[in-house]
Amino acid sequence: MYQSSTLLRMLKWLAVIAAMCFALFPIFWMVSTSFKPIQEWSTYPPVWIPRQPTLENYLALLNPAALAGSHSIDYKVAETAWRPLLNSLIISTSATFFSVCFGTLAAYGVSRYKSGGESYPMFVLTVRMFPPIAVAVPMLVMYSFLHLTGTYVGLVLAYTAFTLPLSIWMIRSFIDEIPREIEEAAVVYGLSSIRAFWRVTFPLIRGALVATALFIYILNWSEFLFALSLTNGALTTVTVQVSNYFSASSGQLYGPQAALGTLSTIPVIFFGYLIQRHLVRGLTFGAIKR
Repeated sequence: MYQSSTLLRMLKWLAVIAAMCFALFPIFWMVSTSFKPIQEWSTYPPVWIPRQPTLENYLALLNPAALAGSHSIDYKVAETAWRPLLNSLIISTSATFFSVCFGTLAAYGVSRYKSGGESYPMFVLTVRMFPPIAVAVPMLVMYSFLHLTGTYVGLVLAYTAFTLPLSIWMIRSFIDEIPREIEEAAVVYGLSSIRAFWRVTFPLIRGALVATALFIYILNWSEFLFALSLTNGALTTVTVQVSNYFSASSGQLYGPQAALGTLSTIPVIFFGYLIQRHLVRGLTFGAIKR
């Protein structure tokens, strides 16, 4: 009996290790490739760890002028990565802020006052079920008519609209875990419904809101289709910039692409690190049922 339980425990650990390796290998390969010279990008057998680590891939992103006269590769691209990184930071942060703010107000109405009826939450969530490619062309036509193509406002509106259903759905589930009687007691003591929400409910779901904001931010930061189709090249985000690294002489520039992928993960990791205290609270919110 003891041997069988030990064997089962070892199999579970092996399964966990295998799953972790499967999930972390792309990240390892991306970081490794970002330090490889061009000779090691696509060799066979593959080079797992760079034999001659180089920073040329990062210089091509941030300071291409430093590679002037380099004989190894033509790193010429349309622009450096500074502007796309800044564009993604502005658009993703703004869209996440509006999505969570509007989602909180809508979720409160749905949870407490059943706004829209019982089927309204599922109806809202159906927006996320549509493939973005199905609405990309109609949105492009509408944006052209409204002169929103290639603007910050246009992308922020698009990102907010397509992440708002997820915000409403997630935040509503958190508000449902707060007993209604707490707010009713606050109203009895003289607070209005809005003040009762702000003074009582909001502090209790603050960690849940932060967790929701992280998920929404990741969706906005990694979005590609709308950033490509609704900008006409006038506004470049990180995801679009990754596809721009192509050289006529060398083909796909895997090194700069991997370097930009590595840099683009830093804001998300930094954001997650800053909110980790609230994130744990938000992810475990509602784990203990009333």
